[in-house]
Amino acid sequence: MAKDNIPKVYEPQSFEKRWYEFWEKNDLFHAEPEEGKKPFSIVIPPPNVTGQLHMGHALDNTLQDILIRWRRMQGYNTLWMPGCDHAGIATQAKVEAALRAEGTNRYELGREKFTERVWQWKEEYGSRIMYQLRTLGSSCDWARERFTMDEGCSHAVREVFVSLYEKGLIYQGTRITNWCPSCNTALSDIEVEHETEAGHLWHLRYAFEDGSGYVEIATTRPETMFGDTGIAVHPDDARYKDLIGKNVILPIVNRPIPIFADEYVDPSFGTGAVKVTPAHDPNDFEMGLRHDLPQVRVIENDGTMSKGLGKYAGLDRYECRKMLVKDLEEAGVLVSTEEHEHAVGHCSRCHTTVEPLVSKQWFVKMESLAKPAIEAVQDGRIKFVPERFTKIYVNWLENIRDWCISRQLWWGHRIPAWYCTDCKETIVSREDVETCPKCGGHHLHQDEDVLDTWFSSGLWPFETMGWPEETPELKQFYPTSVLVTGYDIIFFWVARMVMMGLEFGKDIPFHHVFIHGLVRDSEGRKMSKSLGNGIDPVEVIDKYGADTLRFMLITGNTPGNDMRFYWERVEAARNFANKLWNASRFMLMNLEDFDAGFTPTAEDYTLADRWILSRCQKTAAGVTQNLEKFELGEAGRMIYEFIWSEFCDWYIELAKARLYDKDAAGERSKKTAQYVLSYVLERTLRLLHPFMPFLTEEIWQRVPHEGRSIMVAPWPEADESLVDETAEREMASIMEVIVRIRNMRAEVEAAPGKRSEVILHFADKALAPVFAAHAAYFAALSWAEPLTVLEDGAAKPENAMAAIVAGVEIYLPLRGLIDVEKEKARLEKELANLVGEEKRLGGKLANEGFVKKAPPAVVEKEREKLEAAREKKKAVEERLAYLAKL
Repeated sequence: MAKDNIPKVYEPQSFEKRWYEFWEKNDLFHAEPEEGKKPFSIVIPPPNVTGQLHMGHALDNTLQDILIRWRRMQGYNTLWMPGCDHAGIATQAKVEAALRAEGTNRYELGREKFTERVWQWKEEYGSRIMYQLRTLGSSCDWARERFTMDEGCSHAVREVFVSLYEKGLIYQGTRITNWCPSCNTALSDIEVEHETEAGHLWHLRYAFEDGSGYVEIATTRPETMFGDTGIAVHPDDARYKDLIGKNVILPIVNRPIPIFADEYVDPSFGTGAVKVTPAHDPNDFEMGLRHDLPQVRVIENDGTMSKGLGKYAGLDRYECRKMLVKDLEEAGVLVSTEEHEHAVGHCSRCHTTVEPLVSKQWFVKMESLAKPAIEAVQDGRIKFVPERFTKIYVNWLENIRDWCISRQLWWGHRIPAWYCTDCKETIVSREDVETCPKCGGHHLHQDEDVLDTWFSSGLWPFETMGWPEETPELKQFYPTSVLVTGYDIIFFWVARMVMMGLEFGKDIPFHHVFIHGLVRDSEGRKMSKSLGNGIDPVEVIDKYGADTLRFMLITGNTPGNDMRFYWERVEAARNFANKLWNASRFMLMNLEDFDAGFTPTAEDYTLADRWILSRCQKTAAGVTQNLEKFELGEAGRMIYEFIWSEFCDWYIELAKARLYDKDAAGERSKKTAQYVLSYVLERTLRLLHPFMPFLTEEIWQRVPHEGRSIMVAPWPEADESLVDETAEREMASIMEVIVRIRNMRAEVEAAPGKRSEVILHFADKALAPVFAAHAAYFAALSWAEPLTVLEDGAAKPENAMAAIVAGVEIYLPLRGLIDVEKEKARLEKELANLVGEEKRLGGKLANEGFVKKAPPAVVEKEREKLEAAREKKKAVEERLAYLAKL
């Protein structure tokens, strides 16, 4: 017996929160290590503790949830590990902003009190995105939630740092890094956003020391010239071969610097001669190392010019640029200024222009760590989906530079290094140090810097499982099954997890890397605060429900490719949910007297029954195959097509007559229809559950089922015994003919429900008895009654529309089907309008003034309109001639 019916109106807000609370309360997301049970595990890409749900998060977590829910239903021991990243720069910036509003700052508080304030902020605001992930339906194992600064992760971070240091893979060095003058810290590459900006290219003359002339260089940053220590040219550039080894005088500074050759130089850029400033450009830094050039730093950490630069000292770097360009022009050094667009790096947190600066930092040697990470992908142990991202990953690792891991912040994992004031010893230790092991002194201070956030998140797949302890979780769930992430962090996070996993987890961190694209706005632009084009997923959920947002994000989405957000697609997803809701409600109304003990025999099944049961099996098989290939969008499309087009639009409509049959003789047929409806709906809900978890749970709980929740019900497997190729072939032919009859009736504007004879002639004689046996299908769905067969050699019907589909000739007699006089009057009126339109457009195009003066595209558009009007006029004339014969 079916349970009580669902409400008339689909209102997801009335049940989504209720079902999530039910799942959590019953521990349905939780997994414990279980020997002998096949594991499937995912670690969430940890969102920033400062973050709130955006469309990228919504897509990423929907993809993960679909995979987790599917594997859970398949019987895997599934673990989806949730957690947050401490987000060093972003979190510290939030708390510092709050302190400024209070009229104080971190320095007045001191490090210890400031850190306490950050922890307070984390406890108060840091759970926001975790709550939002719940509203999306994410079935994470919340009992295992981790934080990159929790005790276990901190222990793992220190162990990795010290181990790498002991192996000689971590060192302190003076190198060039990205520096944010506002956040006052070094940055990782991922914390720098490059934007194309309109700038200038200044051409300057650097005079030869011997007074024999000058060399012209081009620069986008003249303020760095105070730090120039050389001029570089390409060794094969014939223009400069004779100048290599000569000195030029650095303008304003009047310091001699050499001209040298280096293959890095692009002869086609600017003049082919470039100023080299090793302390303020990463490529210049490398050239400086190759040619033993001095590093002269002329910009301070706060973005002002250094002391010793005369009147320029203390100026902001851009104020200095304006003054210097003016001075160079007055000195006759400036040759020309041209407009020039170029990519400029900005701090992703505060949007300040990044300054490359030489400073003393901690680094990880990457070459020996990168090699096994490359091999793991090349030998197939780790597979990228789509495969094309393998090349991007490998190329980056093959050209990797040492990784700057120190940050000049107070919030984060403090570097476990101590310095002895007495003997200058550096001590790196797993435990806090109070006594110098070299001199026995007690004058020690810990390094002030913290580690790059990506250092700790690089350990995420195994530190969350309890490493360095040998835990049951680590044994069963590591390596994880798949990492789901966007293509924008392949280098910064994915590669580092692979390197750290192989080095410390002693295995790959995941078997697959499932790459998705970005969610862009309807114009294809990246969503951002500056553009004001972001869409808040929580607002979409509040209005349309989480299932609608999830299904919109997944359908039409292919791995690795960006997608555009259209409100029309949201509406379409909501319409789909509404379609299923209403169909389920109709079915539940007709399952009130459902006999759960009734099982049809093969003879009870109609052609439509056999067809929908077969299609149900093939849909289950196809959805599973696509999920295995990570084609989640295609899997969603298959379910959509089956539910909307086949189940709702065809089978339910065909079953209605049997459900309404009051005749006792039709009782068995009704029970069979109820059985098939219940069977197909229940299995379809299970197929759809990973994509739309709330809607499917709400309906599933009301239809005949087994188990306490759909999310732990078994995944539908295809039952080969119900696959019926003959039924599918025969129904396909019937459906094609019915659709064509409907279209023919629409063309003549036949009144809906007005029955009319349809005459069929079969090229394939085997179809004739099939169509005859199922004439009721034609009567129900195309108002074709009676259905008559035209024998071979018989005269074709007169005054009838004709069409051919699926090897069947269709004739639709028009007499009696339409009001001929009324139709003629309508067509004559339409013809008069078309004649007028043809005359107007023809006159316009005959006007030479219009044709010559109007834009070519406008003229072409008018020609297209004229051609369309003529074609439509011809069709109307033919239709009138046809009606005249009736």
